[in-house]
Parts: sequence; structure tokens; C-alpha cells
Amino acid sequence: MPIQSAHLQNFTVFEDMQVQFSKGINVIVGTNGTGKTHLMKVMYGICEEISSSQEDEVMDIALSYFSVESLQLVKVNAQQAIVSVVLTDENSATYEIDNSQKRSKNTLDGFNFHLDFNVKSIFIPAKEMLSHSKGLLALYNKYKIPFDKTYVDIVINAELPEARNMSKLNDALLQTISKVIGGEVLHENGVFYIKKANGAKIEFPVEAEGLRKFGLLWKLIKNGLLEKDTVLFWDEPEANINPELMPILVELMLELERKGVQLFIATHSYNLAKYLEIKRRKEEQVLFHHLHQTEQGVQVDSSVYFGELEDNPIIEADTKLLDEVIEGNFDD
Repeated sequence: MPIQSAHLQNFTVFEDMQVQFSKGINVIVGTNGTGKTHLMKVMYGICEEISSSQEDEVMDIALSYFSVESLQLVKVNAQQAIVSVVLTDENSATYEIDNSQKRSKNTLDGFNFHLDFNVKSIFIPAKEMLSHSKGLLALYNKYKIPFDKTYVDIVINAELPEARNMSKLNDALLQTISKVIGGEVLHENGVFYIKKANGAKIEFPVEAEGLRKFGLLWKLIKNGLLEKDTVLFWDEPEANINPELMPILVELMLELERKGVQLFIATHSYNLAKYLEIKRRKEEQVLFHHLHQTEQGVQVDSSVYFGELEDNPIIEADTKLLDEVIEGNFDD
């Protein structure tokens, strides 16, 4: 079930920000410190809390996904932080931190759990984690290390058994990724490998990180986790990706959108954002969100066209570089 909107009040860098999302692909841009990852993490944490709400223990979103005590997420000089996400006109979920009472709580409003309502969500961190998988889960579970749980979650999801039946679309996605990585992904004895077409097995730590990112996507699809109504949060997918592979990465994202997956992508890449704009079809929904600092905290501008975002830092940096190249050529 896609996220329709979010409202953040006094949460980290956000004083009072509301943002409407596309049910397709949401591309989040902004300079460092504008809360791109914070926005995705707190929404992911809320999705995970919704899905695990039948359990007795309430998840500590702050400690699990930010590795800090919850009160450290409250904006300076504020008494309360609230993050609300709306999934349907009737259903919303709220995460609240009360600084005056020195406590935090999760409240889930409007859900009828007799209907087995949940949200399927995946978070892919900027750091590739499958090369560190061996022993990670045992270490995390035994010592309760305050470790960013997005790292643990992605390893758990990648280690799940593969789905028995693949749709034609999933088969096509897997074939595309297999051509990029030169084979398929295996998980044996806690270690991930890329088994090449010639039979060679390359451990993930030895493989190029850009190919490992494609390999992770292959495994998530193979495990049946990226399906209709899944919400995928992906932090800096372009990191360590060869520029010639960027169009393939974008096409994979668009294929997931066609499949009914909602995507949230935080990026600093002009090429990634621009490819998403020019490669989408009329029926494919791609919305760009620019987070930027104001006197009222971080605010957002949204547009269906990347170039229409005001004071777009990615375009400004690209333009500045082009100007310097032109000036350098004239000087020569």
C-alpha cells in the first residue's frame, strides 16, 4: 500500500513540513543536512512498526534506525516531535516523541487489524551490506549492539528463501540484472556469491561494489520481496555505479513502478534524476522532491519535472562545472 503523504513536526531538521508523494517513484534531492535519509528512515520505521504491530513489544524507532535515544531526534528547543504518514484517506500512522515527558510512543490510528492490514517495506542503505553478512546477524542478536537496523534488515531480507514461482516480469528483471552481473546470486553458509556464467563463484567482498548493488536487487526480486504494493526506500542507489549502467538501473526502477512498487530514492546524481525524467512513459508516475533549508526549517518543493525544481543543487553544480569547462577551453 503506497504512502500518500507525510507530515513532520520538530523532527531533526524538520520544523513543520508536509509533502505529498507519488504512488510511483519519488526522487528526493537536496544538499547534505537537509534530511533526505532521515525522511526515508522514519517512514520506513513507521511502516515496519505497522507490520509488526501485532507483536507485544513496541519498536523503538529512534534506537533501531537512528542509533540514538528518541529525545535526540526532537528539534532543539521543541517540546514534542511528531511524524505522521497517510496511507489512505481513512488510514494514517503517527510516531510521537514527547520531550516534556521524556518519553516516546508510537500510535497507529484508524487501522482495523482484524483485516490483517500491513505495509510491505524494504530499505536499501547507501552502504552495501551483503559483503559483511557472515556473522553479522548473530553478533547483532547476541550483543544488542546499537547498530543501524536498516543494515540488519537488508541482510535478513536477502537471506530469506527464494520464491518458488516467478512472474514473467520478474523473470525479465532477473535476466536483465544477470547480464549486468554476469551470472546469479547464491547464498551459502552465511556468505553471498555471484556465480558467473562460466561457473566461477565470486564472494561479494571481492566483487565490484556497483555489481554488488545489482546483485542485491537480483536477490530481493528472487526472494519475492519486490512485488505489488511494496514500498522500497533506496538511499543513493547511484553510488559506485558505472555511468554506462545508469540507464539500466533507471529502467529497472521504472519496471518496478510498473509492477506496482512505490519507490523513494534519495540521490545526488544528476544523471539518475534526469534519466528517470526522460525515460518514463506517460503512464508512469515519477515525482521529484527538493528538500531545502529555510528560516522555518527544511521545506520541500515538488514537481513532475526535475528541471522545474527551484534552486536545484544538482543542476546548479552541473551547470557550474559546465561553465568552468567552457571557460577553461576559452583560456586555452
